[in-house]
Order: sequence, then C-alpha cells, then structure tokens
Amino acid sequence: MGKFLFIGTTIVLVIIIGFIVLSLVLPPREIIIENSDASLVEPENPNVTIFAVGDIMLDRGVEYEIQKEGKGDFKFPFLKIADELEKADILFGNLEGPISDKGQKVGSIYSFHTNPKAIEGLKYAGFDIFSLANNHMFDYQRIALEDTMRILEENEMDYVGAGFKEEEAFSLKIKEIKNTKIGFLAYTNLGPKTWKATKDGSGIAWISEGDIEKIKKDVGEAKQKTDVLIVSFHSGEEYATNTTPSQISLARAFVDGGADLVVGHHPHIIQEIERYKDGWIAYSLGNFIFDQDFSEETMKGLLLEVIIEDNKIKELNQKEIKISESFQPYLEKED
Repeated sequence: MGKFLFIGTTIVLVIIIGFIVLSLVLPPREIIIENSDASLVEPENPNVTIFAVGDIMLDRGVEYEIQKEGKGDFKFPFLKIADELEKADILFGNLEGPISDKGQKVGSIYSFHTNPKAIEGLKYAGFDIFSLANNHMFDYQRIALEDTMRILEENEMDYVGAGFKEEEAFSLKIKEIKNTKIGFLAYTNLGPKTWKATKDGSGIAWISEGDIEKIKKDVGEAKQKTDVLIVSFHSGEEYATNTTPSQISLARAFVDGGADLVVGHHPHIIQEIERYKDGWIAYSLGNFIFDQDFSEETMKGLLLEVIIEDNKIKELNQKEIKISESFQPYLEKED
C-alpha cells in the first residue's frame, strides 16, 4: 500500500514539475479584452483651449422661448451649441444683466433681470467664468448684483469685473490648467461712475481714460502672476461697425500693460480683431444669446477659440455663431 502511495505521489510531482517547466519555456498567453478602445486612446493634449463668447442675455424674449419651446428648461438656449462648448478647457462670456429675483427696476425699458433658474442652463453649457463689468448689472439695483455674485459663487462659477468691495471688483482671477496660469480681469467705461465699487461698497470695475496709467500698472502686476492674461472690456457704441477712439485707446492700454488678449463686448455686432504689439484685441464678439432679431448682424456673433501652447497664445480661431429664431446659438456645419 505504501509503495503505491509513493508511486502515486511521485507521478503527481512529475506532472506538477512538468507544468512549471512548460510555463517557463512557453511564451505567456495573450489576453484579449473585447471591445477595448485602448489602442485608440490619443496622448494627452498639452495645449489649453479657451472659448470666449459674446453677450449672454437670458431674459425677455429669450425666456419667452425657454418657457414656450423649452418647456421651462433653461438648458434650452444651449442645446444646439453644447457639444461644441465641451471642447473648451475654459469657457468665458459676458453675463448681460443680473441673475436674481431681487431688487426693483431702475434702468430703462431695456432692463434685464434673469430668472435664478438660468444658472442650470449656464452650468449645462459648461461656463467657468463670467465678466460682470457691464452697463446692465445695476438694472435692478445693487441688491441684484450682489445676489448674482452669491449665486455664481454657490454654483462654483467665477466672475470678474464686480465685487462686494473695490478690491474684489478690480481683482485678478486665475484659472490654472495643464500647468498654465491663465488670468482674467474685466472692466467697463459705460454707465455712471457711481456704479464703481468702493472701498466699502459693492459695484463694478468702472474705468475712464483718466485711469490709463493705473490700468497699465494693475495689468502689469497681474501679468507677473500669470502666463497668459485675458482682459474683458465692455465698451463702444451699440450696433456700430466701427470702434470708438475710447475703445481703441483703453484696449491698447491693456496690451501696453501686459495683456495678451482683450475681449470686447457691448456693440452687439461683430467688430474687428486687431494684432497690436505682442497682444490681440477682439473689439466685439457680438451676441451669443440675445433676442435682438431686428437685424442679421445682431443675430450672430463670434466664438473665439484661443489655443495656448508653451504658456503663450499660439493661435486665435474665429468661429461664427448664428442665433436661431428661438434664440439658440449654433455653428453652421462646414462642408
């Protein structure tokens, strides 16, 4: 009995040793994972892509279409453009008027007061940062401006050009992505000086041509903290195809101070893009979402694609946006 047990044990050991030897001699078996896209994965893109768009107004006729065609869903205005916006690392625009249900109308008949529910649409579109330095932020009093800032902050969206005090209104916001520091500032020279934020009171970053030297100093200090500096400037004349002397002198002052790109709003139509010294100036991106359907020019705008490589602007691409009858921006498909 012991003899047979010994023989059996020997045979088992021989078989085990044989498997071990074969495993050492034969190459490892290839493991195939079906439906794997691993071989199609592209290397990480080292470039940073910023999209800047024009004026965003979600009140009046735009909200009417949201309620009528969009069944009250504030994502509605962005449905035709959302896929394109996803391509941006940072999405920036000018928020034309407060997002708030507070305050009383104190502006003209052209006053905007956006439903707080609109924040869901802006989040869906992927916006990261807005300029609040414009001539509509006081349409419903200071309380609506302050409410707007709170709502944006609660929804993890940055803003520039306004603040609860002067220091914040004129402060730099930095977005760091792919080891590149991109700074944002925003100013306007429209409206009364009383809208300007003060040492102890909220307001916007209001400037005049008398502030040019201070602007250069502030922009220069901001540039030292960033790799690429973008300044938003709300200025000019509505519906004018030509830039004003004030637009030009102030925009160029930003570049003289160190700005790499100046992005303009307010005319509601597209104006020229200028290469000035080492910077770029887009004087007006026109409308992004607006209900100004009285002309072809006001029913379109520019999506400005800014490509940053090696911590500097490599190229600017202009993508023309059209606005549908329901006030939805879209890009026409290329042939």
